[in-house]
Amino acid sequence: APDIEGVHLRGGKVARGGLRWSDRQEDFRTEILGLVKAQQVKNTVIVPVGAKGGFVCKRQHNFTGRDEIFAEGQRCYKRFIRALLDVSDNVIDDEVIPPKNVVRHDEDDPYLVVAADKGTATFSDLANSVSEEYNFWLGDAFASGGSNGYDHKAMGITAKGGWESVKRHFREMGINCQTTDFTVIGVGDMAGDVFGNGMLLSKHIRLQAAFNHMHIFIDPNPESAKSWKERDRLFNLPRSGWDDYNEKLISKGGGIFSRRAKSISLTPEIQKMLGTKKGSMTPNELIKKILSMQVDLLWNGGIGTYVKASTETHTDVGDRANDVLRVDGQDVKAKVIGEGGNLGMTQLGRIEFALSGGRVNTDFVDNVGGVDCSDNEVNIKIFLNGLVTHGDLTVKQRNKILESMEDEVGEIVLDDAYCQAESISVTEQQGISLVKEQIRFIHTMEKAGHLDRALEYIPDDETLLEREKQGKALTRPELSVLIAYGKMTLKEDLVHDDIANDEFHAQNLVSYFPEELRRNYVKYMDSHPLRAEIIATVLANQMVNEMGCNFVTRLQEETGSTIVDIANAYVAAREIYGLGDVLVQTRALDNKADSQAQYDVLYYVRRTLRRLSRWILRNRPGKQSVKELINLYQADVDTITSQLDGMLVNEEVQEHEEMAQQWIEKGISADLAKYVSRLSSLYSVLDISTVAREKGKSIEQTAKLYYNLGDRLSLHWFLKQINGQGVDNNWQALARAAFREDLDWQQRQLTGQVMSCSCEPDKLDVIKALDEWIVSNEVSLHRWENILNEFKVGSVHEFAKFSVALRELMLLNLNCAANE
Repeated sequence: APDIEGVHLRGGKVARGGLRWSDRQEDFRTEILGLVKAQQVKNTVIVPVGAKGGFVCKRQHNFTGRDEIFAEGQRCYKRFIRALLDVSDNVIDDEVIPPKNVVRHDEDDPYLVVAADKGTATFSDLANSVSEEYNFWLGDAFASGGSNGYDHKAMGITAKGGWESVKRHFREMGINCQTTDFTVIGVGDMAGDVFGNGMLLSKHIRLQAAFNHMHIFIDPNPESAKSWKERDRLFNLPRSGWDDYNEKLISKGGGIFSRRAKSISLTPEIQKMLGTKKGSMTPNELIKKILSMQVDLLWNGGIGTYVKASTETHTDVGDRANDVLRVDGQDVKAKVIGEGGNLGMTQLGRIEFALSGGRVNTDFVDNVGGVDCSDNEVNIKIFLNGLVTHGDLTVKQRNKILESMEDEVGEIVLDDAYCQAESISVTEQQGISLVKEQIRFIHTMEKAGHLDRALEYIPDDETLLEREKQGKALTRPELSVLIAYGKMTLKEDLVHDDIANDEFHAQNLVSYFPEELRRNYVKYMDSHPLRAEIIATVLANQMVNEMGCNFVTRLQEETGSTIVDIANAYVAAREIYGLGDVLVQTRALDNKADSQAQYDVLYYVRRTLRRLSRWILRNRPGKQSVKELINLYQADVDTITSQLDGMLVNEEVQEHEEMAQQWIEKGISADLAKYVSRLSSLYSVLDISTVAREKGKSIEQTAKLYYNLGDRLSLHWFLKQINGQGVDNNWQALARAAFREDLDWQQRQLTGQVMSCSCEPDKLDVIKALDEWIVSNEVSLHRWENILNEFKVGSVHEFAKFSVALRELMLLNLNCAANE
């Protein structure tokens, strides 16, 4: 149009993202394209996929005063919103109504929501007024925030989400940044939502330098307590800038400097802080020097791209306004970077910084809190608006309920941010041992057409394998992308009737909402229009956060199972063994236990849960509900767990105790360490339960026999040899998994054979029965012992040796069965 031009890009039928008032008249479409790419991966933690829109006011230059320009922006925004709704389907009386005078080439598509963004942060009420004007079905859920919504700046939710990553980075360095002073530089000012809130999240921040578009703030030796109070004052001062900072509180040699100055004189204190001998610098030179100074944390809460890779040109970055300020990732000396703002670094810049030893995720990981909060608000409003429509609530009651849940919604969002960053850390700690698995996952995503490797800056196989030789694995920014794609594809696949209609999975719908709604309105939740999508999103987030990006694709390769069956097996195993509680207990040890020990425990749980899921898929094929699987094994697992040490041989108990003690010494609680260390033995309860059921014996008798047989035949020792066998490629990894499964199956069969020696289950002395069985099968067992002796010579084995040994064990099984 003569006065406005706009574009809106959506990644799917259920999509959300901000609409921004862009100031890039010439290339705003390129800007939106870059942002929607980031939005796609950011939205992996929420129900909708990514969307992004933007408009430019083409006659803005005709206005002079700030208020006039602002009014023109509002007018153009409303016109842009009307244009979007003119071509959107609506829902009236539960029926989809297409827009008038529009030819549709797609299916019904009524879901359209918009979010606040650059320049439109205060426009939510405007958007919702247009929604009301059009009688759009979402009402004021159309644009989150607004008069009856969650104010992100007041909640500080975007900054708090990013701070979960910052706290984790510091925790991994052995520092609690909530109790220990640390130095910071920043992009932004205290009037900004993300910067302002972020710089108030710890009273131990020593902010040495920051800049916005007008000023450079420098405080070479700040006092954390006094400076926090002053930042708090500025945050609450409307439209404050760095020039409002009380210079009397700035340490010696610091000050507030205008970016319009021709030159800035550097005091000895500033020279020392920056590590330079220069007596003066231009403002732009000073900012570049600040960005590359030695400091604990760089907090980005501003707009613009300030870090690129040394292999990139400024033109590649696409942010001409900051070309003169930008530095390379390898030159940034901050220990940690927190990305509260979008696009503060290029992805290659992040990777370069991480390869140089820096700690950083990505913007879509760190600042996910805002979009997550908005989506929770929208889905709550959709639910409550349905109750209003059907006369179960008044609008006034709805608004009161919505407001009362703000704090809990914030907690839900921060938990999402915490768990996503945790997943990256658990994977990162495994280092090069997972590189080949990750390459396999990348190939799977590429073949399915989901991942464009070049677009996401994922290195080619040769580069990754070369890194592996150098002892370097994928960086956190690269892992962030893989986790996002794992969630993105899984979320889509889990929108399935077999998931949504499973009684156990359906609990995810209830748990998604705050306590107030669970307590009073649970019976209405099944009618939520996005019921299946919410269940799928909660489940996908949990699976990828706990199990890593490639859990599903790996089990698909190994078992040929469907995604629904894999999800069922995972959830059932997690519940049967109480592993959800284990994760909660482990997370509660933050700043009490060594973070690396926590990650060891979490990875041990991840590996055990993968094996349990595989067992269920191999041994319980077919359509069984999660609840049926739980009911089948829960009681037996509980029984053996409570008596395990009395059933194991002393040597295995000692092994478990030694593993537990290593964790206990690093701060893991004793009960938790002891339980997790015994998971390798408890894993076998599924086999034991199966034998007990087949033979009609008690679970206690069967377990005692199973563990003692494993010891007498050195099967437990042989399993350790299998687990210790290194793998060089995917086929060898599959072979090792197959060896484990074969050994478990053989031990199960042998246990059943010994059990068959007695037809009186109540009188069976399992140790005596085992002794008699060994005597009667002495010849067959002798051959097995000879094979084991071959293994005990040396510690490195060929894969062929395992195949031969397992074949011999199978023959032992057959011969013993024939003797019976």
